[in-house]
Amino acid sequence: MMNMKYLTSESYTEKNRTGFEENKDLPIVINTVIAGRYYVTEYLGSAAFSKVVQAHDLHTGIDVCLKIIKNDKDFFDQSLDEIKLLKLVNKHDPADERHILRLYDYFYHQEHLFIVCELLRANLYEFQKFNQESGGEAYFTLSRLQVITRQCLEALAYLHHLGIIHCDLKPENILIKSYRRCEIKVIDLGSSCFQTDNLCLYVQSRSYRAPEVILGHPYDQRIDLWSLGCILVELCSGEVLFPNDSIVMILARMIGMLGPIDLEMLEQGQETDKYFTQEYDLYQINEETNQLEYIIPESSLLEHRLQGTDDMFIDFVRNLLEINPKQRPTAVEALEHPWLSYSYQSSSF
Repeated sequence: MMNMKYLTSESYTEKNRTGFEENKDLPIVINTVIAGRYYVTEYLGSAAFSKVVQAHDLHTGIDVCLKIIKNDKDFFDQSLDEIKLLKLVNKHDPADERHILRLYDYFYHQEHLFIVCELLRANLYEFQKFNQESGGEAYFTLSRLQVITRQCLEALAYLHHLGIIHCDLKPENILIKSYRRCEIKVIDLGSSCFQTDNLCLYVQSRSYRAPEVILGHPYDQRIDLWSLGCILVELCSGEVLFPNDSIVMILARMIGMLGPIDLEMLEQGQETDKYFTQEYDLYQINEETNQLEYIIPESSLLEHRLQGTDDMFIDFVRNLLEINPKQRPTAVEALEHPWLSYSYQSSSF
């Protein structure tokens, strides 16, 4: 049973101590026990506002993932929001069928918030990088991509049904549960929000950011489908579709590959004038000369990025990468695409 555990006021003996101190990180010591329960066995990595370790739960006897939030009020508040969402998402998925990370516990200890989740394997970014560098047989075949895509869409359809937009789908936020069975879990609801919330202008990691978000246009759950399209191209080609350059260069690549942005989107975008002139030509200001420079999108083909794949897969990805969100499918609609039911005879996990 999950209970939020707070230190009592008697724990603070120093005057004016807030709990949010100058030292933001809790030192990680392998082979020690945290909160009398979690035996730390391995350091797994760090993110902008947390460290992650593997630990053995001495109460249940299973290995878990411990996410240790940096001692910062903003990070603390955001993590509490993530806990609320995970509790909601897990509650409505008691059989664990929706491919979303499971939350086991959370507590406050030594001025840090701890989130205890199921232990998964590498994320798709790390695993693809390892797969490429090891020189072994490519893991992300079309048949495996098909299985991964179906699970991602089922996870998104479930979140969207609950009124939640993930807002940060990217390879780092899709973790492998089983290499052999090609099972994945979607993680990190720290940036997620409800469709009914006052939507934040800046969401999604830059390379996976939907055009309507970039332009400051009203957005909905379909931004997650755009991110999934970018992810599939990256897993298939081994290269990021829209590298993390300036926003205007990302827009130029989008237009060069996928076609012009609808005039209605440009007219309604709160951020349009940052990247387009009044005549809707792409521009940037040269930082050295302070001169306006026009950007001419270079023509390219999605098919070239997806060489060696079949027409159905290309059509599926192109649907996800519709610049106009009104023409982009929902997760439920995308699950009906014929590519997902095509049988790759040679496939085996």
